[in-house]
Amino acid sequence: MSPTHTKAPRWRSMRFIETRAALLFISPWILGFLIFTAWPVINSAYLSLTDYDVINDPSFIGFDNYVTLFQDPKVGLALRNTFVFTVMSVPTQLVVSLGLALLLNSATKATGFFRTAFFLPKMTPPVAVGILLLMLFNGQNGLINSFLGVFGIDGPAWTTDPDWVKPGLVLMSLWTVGSSVVIILAALRGVPQELYDSALVDGAGWWKRTLRITVPMISPTLFFLFIVDSINALQSFTEAYTAFFGAGNTTYSNDAALFYAIYLFQQAFEFLHMGYASALAWLLFIVIMAITGVQILVTRRFVHYEGGNS
Repeated sequence: MSPTHTKAPRWRSMRFIETRAALLFISPWILGFLIFTAWPVINSAYLSLTDYDVINDPSFIGFDNYVTLFQDPKVGLALRNTFVFTVMSVPTQLVVSLGLALLLNSATKATGFFRTAFFLPKMTPPVAVGILLLMLFNGQNGLINSFLGVFGIDGPAWTTDPDWVKPGLVLMSLWTVGSSVVIILAALRGVPQELYDSALVDGAGWWKRTLRITVPMISPTLFFLFIVDSINALQSFTEAYTAFFGAGNTTYSNDAALFYAIYLFQQAFEFLHMGYASALAWLLFIVIMAITGVQILVTRRFVHYEGGNS
């Protein structure tokens, strides 16, 4: 028997052993995914075709929930509020995160301290952020309007004027941009210094270096954050619910803050329309998948990778 024939089975045996070991190590995750993610998703697809109130057994009604969904005016209102919030919040968060990361990258001292300081607000519980929103953006005696009053500016009614509810939520979302700042900062540290040196020799200023070197070189990171932030914004729930719907809150303008995830939660756990809520969840899933697909197709041409492909 030739040496080639003796080595091949041994190589296959080693590969089988390594594959088995790898599957064994990731088996807790596989089981968790199947039990806590895959099964609920499959079950919700079935429940979306039923009339289910948690107390009684689900009864099959076909696509009636989806027909009701497209006739429900609250669904259109919730989708519109969610889309407007997403369009306002995602670019704002990206620009602020990039600006803070550039400041940190240019700092020569205490970078670690400021990096931690920017990230710490991300650890704040979302419920606390919702309560903080009411304290900061109260139209009568909130800190934001008090600060604007120092400069003679009459601040708006952030929590009661429907036109200012979503801008207030967008500004409050900036409280948790610390994780994006840290991610962008890591990408900035990976930009070759030689590129900046060559640009300086050519007489390029800071603004031109940022647009022509920094942004293209970290575009994969910006693209990743753009996708993730969009998905998170489309599922916004806790902060808005705590501020405008928590504990039977009827003081503030609820309709302007009725995001899709909030309406889904109300149908499921307040009205016990679990079948209808499951249909709402699947519509949200399809919308997020469609928007993400469009974002990937439209924006990937602007992404620069180190291999030279866009």
